[in-house]
Amino acid sequence: MLYLIGLGLSYESDITVRGLETIRKCKRVYLEAYTSILMAADLPSLEKFYGCEVLLADRELVESGSDEILAGADIDDIAFLVVGDPFGATTHTDLVIRARELGVKYEAIHNASVMNAVGACGLQLYNFGQTVSLVFFTDSWKPDSFYDKVLENRQLGLHTLLLLDIKVKEQSIENMARGRLIYEPPRYMSIETAAEQLLEIEEIRQEKCYGDDTPCVAISRLGSPKQTFKAATLRDLVDYESGEPLHSLIILGNRVHELETDFLLEFAGDAASKQKFADAVTADAENFKKPAPYITPAPGDDEDKIFDDFRRIRL
Repeated sequence: MLYLIGLGLSYESDITVRGLETIRKCKRVYLEAYTSILMAADLPSLEKFYGCEVLLADRELVESGSDEILAGADIDDIAFLVVGDPFGATTHTDLVIRARELGVKYEAIHNASVMNAVGACGLQLYNFGQTVSLVFFTDSWKPDSFYDKVLENRQLGLHTLLLLDIKVKEQSIENMARGRLIYEPPRYMSIETAAEQLLEIEEIRQEKCYGDDTPCVAISRLGSPKQTFKAATLRDLVDYESGEPLHSLIILGNRVHELETDFLLEFAGDAASKQKFADAVTADAENFKKPAPYITPAPGDDEDKIFDDFRRIRL
Protein backbone atom coordinates (compact mmCIF):
# COMPACT_ATOMS: atom_id res chain seq x y z
CA MET A 1 0.00 0.00 0.00
CA LEU A 2 1.16 3.51 -0.83
CA TYR A 3 0.23 6.06 1.80
CA LEU A 4 0.30 9.75 0.87
CA ILE A 5 0.47 11.59 4.18
CA GLY A 6 0.04 15.32 4.72
CA LEU A 7 2.35 16.85 7.33
CA GLY A 8 0.69 20.22 7.87
CA LEU A 9 2.58 23.48 7.64
CA SER A 10 5.13 23.90 10.38
CA TYR A 11 5.95 21.50 13.24
CA GLU A 12 6.79 17.80 13.13
CA SER A 13 3.87 17.38 15.54
CA ASP A 14 1.41 18.90 13.05
CA ILE A 15 0.91 15.44 11.56
CA THR A 16 -2.40 13.74 12.39
CA VAL A 17 -2.52 10.84 14.84
CA ARG A 18 -3.54 8.46 12.03
CA GLY A 19 -0.72 9.76 9.86
CA LEU A 20 1.84 9.15 12.60
CA GLU A 21 0.54 5.66 13.30
CA THR A 22 0.75 4.85 9.60
CA ILE A 23 4.34 6.10 9.27
CA ARG A 24 5.47 3.91 12.13
CA LYS A 25 4.19 0.76 10.43
CA CYS A 26 5.68 1.49 6.98
CA LYS A 27 8.75 -0.26 5.62
CA ARG A 28 10.03 2.85 3.83
CA VAL A 29 9.24 6.51 4.40
CA TYR A 30 9.91 9.21 1.78
CA LEU A 31 9.71 12.97 2.30
CA GLU A 32 8.91 15.01 -0.79
CA ALA A 33 11.47 17.78 -0.48
CA TYR A 34 11.02 20.30 -3.29
CA THR A 35 7.49 21.76 -3.48
CA SER A 36 7.51 23.16 0.08
CA ILE A 37 9.26 23.04 3.45
CA LEU A 38 8.21 22.60 7.06
CA MET A 39 9.10 25.92 8.67
CA ALA A 40 9.69 24.70 12.22
CA ALA A 41 11.13 21.24 11.57
CA ASP A 42 13.98 19.57 9.70
CA LEU A 43 14.89 16.02 8.68
CA PRO A 44 16.58 15.03 11.99
CA SER A 45 13.63 16.31 14.04
CA LEU A 46 11.20 14.40 11.83
CA GLU A 47 13.17 11.17 12.15
CA LYS A 48 13.34 11.57 15.92
CA PHE A 49 9.61 12.24 16.21
CA TYR A 50 8.59 9.43 13.86
CA GLY A 51 11.12 6.98 15.24
CA CYS A 52 12.33 5.85 11.81
CA GLU A 53 14.57 6.78 8.89
CA VAL A 54 13.14 9.28 6.41
CA LEU A 55 14.41 9.27 2.82
CA LEU A 56 14.49 12.59 0.95
CA ALA A 57 12.69 12.49 -2.39
CA ASP A 58 13.85 15.30 -4.69
CA ARG A 59 12.22 16.41 -7.94
CA GLU A 60 14.23 13.99 -10.06
CA LEU A 61 13.25 10.98 -7.96
CA VAL A 62 9.55 11.86 -7.74
CA GLU A 63 9.09 12.85 -11.38
CA SER A 64 11.45 10.39 -13.06
CA GLY A 65 12.04 7.66 -10.50
CA SER A 66 8.55 7.00 -9.18
CA ASP A 67 9.00 3.27 -9.78
CA GLU A 68 11.78 3.31 -7.18
CA ILE A 69 9.40 4.84 -4.64
CA LEU A 70 6.69 2.32 -5.51
CA ALA A 71 9.00 -0.71 -5.54
CA GLY A 72 7.52 -3.39 -3.29
CA ALA A 73 4.43 -1.32 -2.48
CA ASP A 74 2.25 -4.20 -3.68
CA ILE A 75 3.55 -6.20 -0.71
CA ASP A 76 4.83 -3.69 1.86
CA ASP A 77 3.52 -0.35 3.16
CA ILE A 78 5.32 2.71 1.76
CA ALA A 79 4.78 6.26 3.05
CA PHE A 80 5.16 9.37 0.91
CA LEU A 81 5.16 12.48 3.10
CA VAL A 82 4.04 15.83 1.74
CA VAL A 83 4.22 19.24 3.43
CA GLY A 84 0.65 20.54 3.63
CA ASP A 85 -1.90 18.23 2.03
CA PRO A 86 -1.01 15.24 -0.20
CA PHE A 87 -2.75 16.63 -3.27
CA GLY A 88 -1.35 20.14 -3.11
CA ALA A 89 0.77 19.60 -6.25
CA THR A 90 0.12 17.88 -9.58
CA THR A 91 3.31 15.85 -9.08
CA HIS A 92 1.61 13.91 -6.31
CA THR A 93 -1.34 13.14 -8.57
CA ASP A 94 1.13 11.73 -11.11
CA LEU A 95 2.50 9.40 -8.44
CA VAL A 96 -0.99 8.07 -7.72
CA ILE A 97 -1.64 7.51 -11.42
CA ARG A 98 1.61 5.53 -11.69
CA ALA A 99 0.62 3.48 -8.63
CA ARG A 100 -2.68 2.63 -10.31
CA GLU A 101 -0.87 1.54 -13.46
CA LEU A 102 1.28 -0.82 -11.38
CA GLY A 103 -1.71 -2.18 -9.51
CA VAL A 104 -0.59 -0.63 -6.20
CA LYS A 105 -3.33 0.38 -3.78
CA TYR A 106 -3.08 3.83 -2.21
CA GLU A 107 -4.62 5.91 0.54
CA ALA A 108 -4.37 9.62 1.33
CA ILE A 109 -4.23 10.97 4.88
CA HIS A 110 -5.04 14.67 4.71
CA ASN A 111 -3.81 17.68 6.65
CA ALA A 112 -3.87 21.48 6.69
CA SER A 113 -2.39 23.30 3.70
CA VAL A 114 -2.03 26.86 2.49
CA MET A 115 -5.26 26.35 0.54
CA ASN A 116 -7.36 26.30 3.69
CA ALA A 117 -5.10 27.90 6.31
CA VAL A 118 -5.09 31.10 4.24
CA GLY A 119 -8.46 31.86 5.79
CA ALA A 120 -6.54 33.00 8.88
CA CYS A 121 -6.00 36.36 7.17
CA GLY A 122 -9.72 37.06 7.40
CA LEU A 123 -10.78 36.48 3.80
CA GLN A 124 -13.63 34.01 3.35
CA LEU A 125 -12.53 30.84 1.59
CA TYR A 126 -15.57 30.64 -0.67
CA ASN A 127 -14.70 34.08 -2.06
CA PHE A 128 -11.50 32.74 -3.66
CA GLY A 129 -11.18 31.93 -7.34
CA GLN A 130 -8.45 30.05 -9.18
CA THR A 131 -5.13 29.67 -7.38
CA VAL A 132 -2.07 30.53 -9.47
CA SER A 133 1.69 30.08 -9.22
CA LEU A 134 4.21 32.86 -9.78
CA VAL A 135 7.70 31.75 -10.83
CA PHE A 136 11.00 33.61 -10.77
CA PHE A 137 11.53 35.63 -13.95
CA THR A 138 14.76 35.54 -15.91
CA ASP A 139 16.07 38.00 -18.48
CA SER A 140 14.69 35.84 -21.30
CA TRP A 141 11.71 34.13 -19.64
CA LYS A 142 8.81 36.00 -18.07
CA PRO A 143 5.75 33.73 -18.25
CA ASP A 144 2.45 35.55 -17.87
CA SER A 145 -0.14 32.76 -18.11
CA PHE A 146 -1.12 33.51 -14.50
CA TYR A 147 -2.38 36.93 -15.60
CA ASP A 148 -5.40 35.55 -17.46
CA LYS A 149 -6.54 33.58 -14.42
CA VAL A 150 -6.16 36.58 -12.15
CA LEU A 151 -8.21 38.61 -14.63
CA GLU A 152 -10.96 35.98 -14.70
CA ASN A 153 -11.07 35.96 -10.90
CA ARG A 154 -11.17 39.74 -10.72
CA GLN A 155 -14.01 39.94 -13.23
CA LEU A 156 -16.01 37.64 -10.95
CA GLY A 157 -15.11 39.62 -7.84
CA LEU A 158 -13.05 36.74 -6.43
CA HIS A 159 -9.76 36.81 -4.54
CA THR A 160 -6.65 35.23 -6.09
CA LEU A 161 -4.13 33.27 -4.03
CA LEU A 162 -0.67 33.36 -5.61
CA LEU A 163 1.78 30.65 -4.55
CA LEU A 164 5.30 32.03 -4.84
CA ASP A 165 8.16 30.14 -6.42
CA ILE A 166 10.51 27.81 -4.57
CA LYS A 167 13.81 26.75 -6.13
CA VAL A 168 15.34 23.71 -4.42
CA LYS A 169 18.10 21.58 -5.93
CA GLU A 170 18.04 23.54 -9.18
CA GLN A 171 20.91 23.60 -11.67
CA SER A 172 22.24 26.58 -13.58
CA ILE A 173 22.02 26.46 -17.37
CA GLU A 174 25.81 26.22 -17.57
CA ASN A 175 26.01 23.26 -15.20
CA MET A 176 23.20 21.48 -17.01
CA ALA A 177 24.92 22.05 -20.36
CA ARG A 178 28.19 20.67 -19.01
CA GLY A 179 26.49 17.74 -17.33
CA ARG A 180 27.74 18.75 -13.89
CA LEU A 181 25.61 17.72 -10.91
CA ILE A 182 26.16 21.04 -9.14
CA TYR A 183 23.08 22.63 -7.61
CA GLU A 184 22.25 26.23 -6.86
CA PRO A 185 21.47 27.34 -3.28
CA PRO A 186 17.75 27.18 -2.41
CA ARG A 187 15.75 30.29 -3.29
CA TYR A 188 12.33 31.35 -2.06
CA MET A 189 10.42 34.17 -3.73
CA SER A 190 9.78 37.15 -1.46
CA ILE A 191 6.71 39.35 -1.38
CA GLU A 192 8.78 42.22 -2.77
CA THR A 193 9.87 40.22 -5.82
CA ALA A 194 6.34 38.97 -6.43
CA ALA A 195 4.91 42.50 -6.34
CA GLU A 196 7.57 43.77 -8.74
CA GLN A 197 6.93 40.94 -11.21
CA LEU A 198 3.17 41.39 -11.07
CA LEU A 199 3.46 45.10 -11.88
CA GLU A 200 5.96 44.34 -14.64
CA ILE A 201 3.48 42.03 -16.36
CA GLU A 202 0.66 44.56 -16.00
CA GLU A 203 2.92 47.12 -17.68
CA ILE A 204 3.43 44.67 -20.55
CA ARG A 205 -0.17 43.46 -20.91
CA GLN A 206 -1.93 46.74 -20.02
CA GLU A 207 -5.34 45.06 -19.64
CA LYS A 208 -5.97 46.76 -16.28
CA CYS A 209 -6.21 43.51 -14.38
CA TYR A 210 -4.61 45.18 -11.37
CA GLY A 211 -2.39 48.16 -10.66
CA ASP A 212 -0.41 50.13 -8.10
CA ASP A 213 -3.45 50.74 -5.90
CA THR A 214 -4.94 47.24 -6.01
CA PRO A 215 -5.49 45.98 -2.43
CA CYS A 216 -3.52 42.86 -1.53
CA VAL A 217 -2.55 40.70 1.43
CA ALA A 218 1.01 39.47 1.97
CA ILE A 219 1.23 36.19 3.86
CA SER A 220 4.48 35.07 5.44
CA ARG A 221 5.31 31.82 7.23
CA LEU A 222 1.68 30.70 7.35
CA GLY A 223 1.00 28.23 10.14
CA SER A 224 4.32 28.84 11.90
CA PRO A 225 5.10 30.65 15.17
CA LYS A 226 6.33 33.60 13.05
CA GLN A 227 3.21 33.88 10.89
CA THR A 228 2.48 37.42 9.68
CA PHE A 229 -0.03 39.17 7.43
CA LYS A 230 0.26 42.57 5.76
CA ALA A 231 -2.67 44.35 4.11
CA ALA A 232 -1.44 46.95 1.63
CA THR A 233 -1.61 48.10 -1.97
CA LEU A 234 0.42 46.21 -4.53
CA ARG A 235 2.82 49.14 -5.00
CA ASP A 236 3.44 49.41 -1.25
CA LEU A 237 4.35 45.72 -1.13
CA VAL A 238 7.28 46.38 -3.48
CA ASP A 239 9.02 47.95 -0.47
CA TYR A 240 7.71 45.50 2.13
CA GLU A 241 10.32 43.50 4.04
CA SER A 242 8.71 40.07 4.17
CA GLY A 243 11.50 38.29 6.04
CA GLU A 244 12.10 34.55 6.13
CA PRO A 245 10.17 32.19 3.80
CA LEU A 246 7.67 30.87 2.95
CA HIS A 247 5.47 33.55 1.36
CA SER A 248 2.17 33.81 -0.49
CA LEU A 249 0.26 36.77 -1.87
CA ILE A 250 -3.44 37.48 -2.30
CA ILE A 251 -4.87 39.92 -4.84
CA LEU A 252 -8.28 40.91 -3.53
CA GLY A 253 -11.39 40.64 -5.64
CA ASN A 254 -13.44 43.76 -6.27
CA ARG A 255 -16.34 42.63 -4.06
CA VAL A 256 -14.78 42.50 -0.61
CA HIS A 257 -17.26 41.77 2.18
CA GLU A 258 -17.27 44.38 4.95
CA LEU A 259 -16.34 41.72 7.52
CA GLU A 260 -13.31 40.84 5.40
CA THR A 261 -12.26 44.48 5.27
CA ASP A 262 -12.69 44.92 9.02
CA PHE A 263 -10.52 41.85 9.67
CA LEU A 264 -7.82 42.93 7.21
CA LEU A 265 -7.50 46.44 8.62
CA GLU A 266 -5.81 44.99 11.69
CA PHE A 267 -2.95 43.98 9.38
CA ALA A 268 -2.64 47.33 7.61
CA GLY A 269 -0.53 49.14 10.21
CA ASP A 270 -1.07 52.59 11.67
CA ALA A 271 -4.20 54.71 11.29
CA ALA A 272 -3.01 56.34 8.05
CA SER A 273 -2.15 52.96 6.52
CA LYS A 274 -5.52 51.54 7.54
CA GLN A 275 -7.32 54.45 5.90
CA LYS A 276 -5.24 54.07 2.73
CA PHE A 277 -6.06 50.37 2.52
CA ALA A 278 -9.78 50.94 3.17
CA ASP A 279 -9.83 53.62 0.46
CA ALA A 280 -8.08 51.24 -1.95
CA VAL A 281 -10.72 48.56 -1.34
CA THR A 282 -13.51 51.07 -1.96
CA ALA A 283 -11.90 52.49 -5.10
CA ASP A 284 -11.21 49.03 -6.50
CA ALA A 285 -14.87 48.08 -6.11
CA GLU A 286 -15.92 51.24 -7.95
CA ASN A 287 -13.31 51.33 -10.71
CA PHE A 288 -12.58 47.75 -11.72
CA LYS A 289 -14.33 46.91 -14.97
CA LYS A 290 -17.30 44.59 -14.56
CA PRO A 291 -18.26 41.88 -17.07
CA ALA A 292 -20.99 42.82 -19.50
CA PRO A 293 -24.39 41.26 -18.71
CA TYR A 294 -25.36 38.23 -20.76
CA ILE A 295 -28.11 38.85 -23.31
CA THR A 296 -30.25 35.90 -24.38
CA PRO A 297 -30.15 35.61 -28.19
CA ALA A 298 -33.39 36.34 -30.00
CA PRO A 299 -34.71 33.79 -32.53
CA GLY A 300 -32.70 34.02 -35.72
CA ASP A 301 -29.71 35.80 -34.16
CA ASP A 302 -26.21 34.58 -34.95
CA GLU A 303 -25.31 33.04 -31.56
CA ASP A 304 -21.62 32.66 -32.46
CA LYS A 305 -21.35 36.35 -33.29
CA ILE A 306 -23.17 37.33 -30.10
CA PHE A 307 -20.81 35.17 -28.05
CA ASP A 308 -17.76 36.74 -29.73
CA ASP A 309 -19.12 40.24 -29.08
CA PHE A 310 -19.88 39.34 -25.46
CA ARG A 311 -16.40 37.92 -24.95
CA ARG A 312 -14.78 40.98 -26.54
CA ILE A 313 -16.72 43.31 -24.21
CA ARG A 314 -15.65 41.28 -21.16
CA LEU A 315 -11.99 41.43 -22.13
